[in-house]
Amino acid sequence: MIISVTKAAKEWGVSRTTIYQKVNDGELSRNSDKKIDTAEMLRVFGEPVSKKRTEQSLNTSNNTHLNSQTVHSCTALEHQLELEKLKNEHLRQQVSDQKQLIENYQQQIGQLNKTLEKANASIHDFAQVRLLEFKQFEPDDEPQAEQKHNNETTDIAEKKKRRWGFLNISLVRPKT
Repeated sequence: MIISVTKAAKEWGVSRTTIYQKVNDGELSRNSDKKIDTAEMLRVFGEPVSKKRTEQSLNTSNNTHLNSQTVHSCTALEHQLELEKLKNEHLRQQVSDQKQLIENYQQQIGQLNKTLEKANASIHDFAQVRLLEFKQFEPDDEPQAEQKHNNETTDIAEKKKRRWGFLNISLVRPKT
């Protein structure tokens, strides 16, 4: 593509004087109608500034889009981090509450163990007293003990009859 010196100067961001100097020095060539081939401009000056600006603009646009995505991702991650911190704090509180419950249960177990020990001691003392009483009233000879046992059995049977007497009445049949 062939362009004018003025247009070439604008696109490449150089002065017209610079272009004429390059032509006079033989670094840059022009055709017979005094116009310059863009291939020659690319060879001498590189990419045109306007194209660079467009690429920079596209890069800036892409960077802006990428930055926007990065900011969005960071915001989402920060939000997720805050949620995880809240969950973590909630779990810590639950652990603390459970530890407190365990301590309370351990205290109750200790109190129950003390009560049980006292009850066992009382039962033991009571058993010792009853054993001593039993040994004091133990008959010296066997026949009396046997007679006492028979009397006790009879007394128990009589008490049961009195207690359940109404049953005995209904169960007794007249003799014929």
